[in-house]
Amino acid sequence: MPDYLDDLRLAHVLADAADAATMDRFKALDLKVETKPDMTPVSEADKAAEELIRGQLKRARPRDAVLGEEYGVEGTGPRRWVIDPIDGTKNYVRGVPVWATLISLMEAGEGGYHPVVGLVSAPALGRRWWAAKGHGAFTGRNLTSAGRMHVSGVNTLADASFAYSSLSGWEEQDRLDGFLDLSRQVWRTRAYGDFWPYMMVAEGSVDICAEPELSLWDMAAPAIVVTEAGGTFTGLDGRPGPHSGNAAASNGLLHDELLGYLNRRQ
Repeated sequence: MPDYLDDLRLAHVLADAADAATMDRFKALDLKVETKPDMTPVSEADKAAEELIRGQLKRARPRDAVLGEEYGVEGTGPRRWVIDPIDGTKNYVRGVPVWATLISLMEAGEGGYHPVVGLVSAPALGRRWWAAKGHGAFTGRNLTSAGRMHVSGVNTLADASFAYSSLSGWEEQDRLDGFLDLSRQVWRTRAYGDFWPYMMVAEGSVDICAEPELSLWDMAAPAIVVTEAGGTFTGLDGRPGPHSGNAAASNGLLHDELLGYLNRRQ
């Protein structure tokens, strides 16, 4: 089995470059922000970071395909890098430090593409998380200064911490009643949002999290970080991996209960 460590090292190099570019424009008074057709914001920093990563990949991995949020898919083949240049753009443009660059390598296998490398870099928080298939999940400033992560051992909802992004998506999908029922059963709820809850699940500081509507670039990197930390990452339909258009992540012990509540409909 390939060890993917060279690809992981490359992901760190890509993240270093992206961090420098995004931090340079974070809180800039002249930051240019546009509205995309789906009515979500995109900043000049989103575009610049993705262009930077794509340029480096073209030189370092010319045979690999690339899929990014801002510029779509380029290339074909069994290996595909998946990029979200700034996950949490709404935070970024308002000066909130909870945003990150997500970088994943996916490889073709049985049933489609599967993440084999994932890196989440949140420079405004001074945090980075990463994983490679078969090598575990880690957090730290770089490959040589890192600690291994593992999910929590909490096995009852009454003791669980539940993280989410917002209420509106659950209501739009007619899942709000199940969501609220779940929130009443757990120890505490917090709306951290975007990439952060998944990293907290991997670290063991949060036990369950979910979002009702996501894209592949939102989920590919978090999916392998969570699973390599010993957790479970699926869609709300229970399908493993980042392919369902939504996500549920847990320490594994509470996953069936998490899905049960979130799939309740009136």
